[in-house]
Amino acid sequence: MSGQSDRYAVIVGAGLSGSLMALYLARRGWRVDVYERRGDPRLASAEGRSINLGLSARGMRALAAVGLLDAVLARSVPMRGRYIHTGGPELAYQPYGTRAGEVLYSILRADLNRLLIDHAEAHPAVRFTFGQGLTALEPEKGIAYFQGGATVHAPLIIGADGANSAVRGQLEQHGLTTTSITVPDWGYKELTIPPADDGSARTPLEGLHVWPGGGHGLMVAHPNVENSFTATLFLPERELSRLDTREAVAGFLAAYYPDTLALMPDGVDEWLRHPVGHLITVRTRPWHHKGVVLIGDAAHAVYPFYGQGMNSSFEDCLVLDQCLTRHAADLPRALAEYERLRKRHTDVLAELSERNFVELRDKLRSPWFRLRKQVDLVLHRLLGPVWLPLYTMVSHRAVPYATARLRARLQELTLLTLLGLAVIALPLLLLR
Repeated sequence: MSGQSDRYAVIVGAGLSGSLMALYLARRGWRVDVYERRGDPRLASAEGRSINLGLSARGMRALAAVGLLDAVLARSVPMRGRYIHTGGPELAYQPYGTRAGEVLYSILRADLNRLLIDHAEAHPAVRFTFGQGLTALEPEKGIAYFQGGATVHAPLIIGADGANSAVRGQLEQHGLTTTSITVPDWGYKELTIPPADDGSARTPLEGLHVWPGGGHGLMVAHPNVENSFTATLFLPERELSRLDTREAVAGFLAAYYPDTLALMPDGVDEWLRHPVGHLITVRTRPWHHKGVVLIGDAAHAVYPFYGQGMNSSFEDCLVLDQCLTRHAADLPRALAEYERLRKRHTDVLAELSERNFVELRDKLRSPWFRLRKQVDLVLHRLLGPVWLPLYTMVSHRAVPYATARLRARLQELTLLTLLGLAVIALPLLLLR
């Protein structure tokens, strides 16, 4: 594409947000070139490091806006709650909500990425180029340089190239943005719970499975459509480094995750074969300069423990599309409004994701913690929209993250105040 039209965009990164954004732009009359440094994921093996994804309300809304929700749900497994493995034969179960629609959907990242690329590429205004990463950027001029010698001028350049974004790196080199990156001393291994010999699921399928290991990690497992589960075991780096023999891995699983030995017959071999993945939080300011803008993990990567990384990235696409539509004749204003509407909320999401890691790892075994969650659900069931648990606002509604956190704090204060008044009033009533 020549780039002569004002409605021409270059997207760097053909991952989830980049592919979806291409479709959004094309439907609005933009011509779009998408450049990806990796090969075409539709031609590669699906095996690799990619934590399974939990699609929730924000992501569903963004997919529905471009007519893709039904196609995605057809490749997904509903998760109606979480099953908590505490070491015994019985599983504790926590529903995600009180209404039929308060459900999450598990989908393999690779499956979703292929679907998004297929649908975006089918639009005549979109072209994908694989195997050509960004090598340099002139933000003031809107010129991008790629491997293979391509030089592209575009009014709009979108960095959708993940937590290690080359576009963000170029903006930093030009002194146009600053980034704070947090890398905890935790990593993860991906494992598989295969179907049983008869093809059925080895453990209840329609839910997220959680093994709270406290000081010895955390494991979660997402269901897949063929009755398998993709499990991810998070551990401190010091423990990961010492688990390098069959004996060490088998002994560790037997001691802290005993039921996984039966659920994952090849778990030890997978552990030794699979590489260690790493977590990262990215905070960037600003997200844009002139016609260059960041979306998704390139702007705000978060830990995966609230299940909102993909969903917030898809919400970026929806909001950016709305801003570009409202300010079609003023691109800098559209990008500034997009950042104003999104940044403070994704900063809060990073905090929520870090906090939820502690809850999943350390608190799910506590009966008191589970009781407190049940109280929220009961109040929600009784009071409806008057009382919304934080998880409901984040995952089953599209309440902005900062607004949801503030409302949850006010509800917590209200509940504590009422309990305090009850404690004071009860002795007085008994004395009457």
